[in-house]
Amino acid sequence: MKSYGLALGTPLPSYLGAIVPRLLDFLKKRDLTITVFIVGQDAALDHNMEVLRSISDMGHEIGNHSFHHDPWLHLYSDTQIEREIAEADEHIERATGQKPVGFRGPGYSVSIATLRMLARRGYLYDATTLPTFLNPLARAYFLMTAKLGGEESRRREGLFGSFTDGFRPVKPYQWRLDDLKLIEIPVTTMPIVKLPFHVSYILYLAGFSRALALQYFRMALDLCRWTGTEPSLLLHPLDFLGCEDVQDLSFFPGMKLPFQKKIEVVAEVIDLFCQAFTVLTMREHAHRQANRADLPVIELAPSTGSSDAKIFDSPAVGMRASSDTRFERR
Repeated sequence: MKSYGLALGTPLPSYLGAIVPRLLDFLKKRDLTITVFIVGQDAALDHNMEVLRSISDMGHEIGNHSFHHDPWLHLYSDTQIEREIAEADEHIERATGQKPVGFRGPGYSVSIATLRMLARRGYLYDATTLPTFLNPLARAYFLMTAKLGGEESRRREGLFGSFTDGFRPVKPYQWRLDDLKLIEIPVTTMPIVKLPFHVSYILYLAGFSRALALQYFRMALDLCRWTGTEPSLLLHPLDFLGCEDVQDLSFFPGMKLPFQKKIEVVAEVIDLFCQAFTVLTMREHAHRQANRADLPVIELAPSTGSSDAKIFDSPAVGMRASSDTRFERR
């Protein structure tokens, strides 16, 4: 089994009008239903209503990707976090007709306070964590190529997380604090070696060698099968834009490729993925995990009145291991 999650938030000016029709056409041709995480600020704009509603009308799950899409959400106070999630919920439901039950933090930003707030608001799952040791390198690459000012760079000091995130689980598990529960579905990285293989990363490698990029992806899928890992594959809206569509996002992986070359690689990646696993939405995947008696559990630390930004450094956090889940093959 596998789940798709696409975080749909683009810088202003928005490119949703170009991205969404391409995405929906791509998915319709393959008879795929996925999860699309929407930024509340995009949903709050009336001129985006029709294009965002079209995603829901096609049967895709809608998730919350925060309101402002700030990748320093882990620095927010409890009050700021509640407002960020609640405001996004309101506008996303108004625009799409769906009330989100899943959340993905921008820039893989996650904190205990955020997880606790999601659980209190009745969310089923979070899909933010990226368990890889390459996070500091990804952050350095972004800051070097994006050419941000001093304050903007400082805010992004925690972007993509830290080296220690590589020790987080690759497979789904449950966060628990007293009576609060929340399923965590990590963005899957290569089992054992924890290397990323989301679509933007494959597109970045394809800029050097398409054959090498696809072989790398095949190796990731093989490792998932061998270890019984149900992969959750991340797509990004810019995976459906080429360099001819926009020039000022060249710092993003794959944005130096023309659209036609990009979509050919994306198509090969998704087709390989579909050959190996059965596609589910994140919500369906989370429900299946929640019904498992042997789902691993991580206890969250008690509230300290702060944002509780660090998760795995707390002595109150412990993991109860269990046997691996099964995956479904076609």
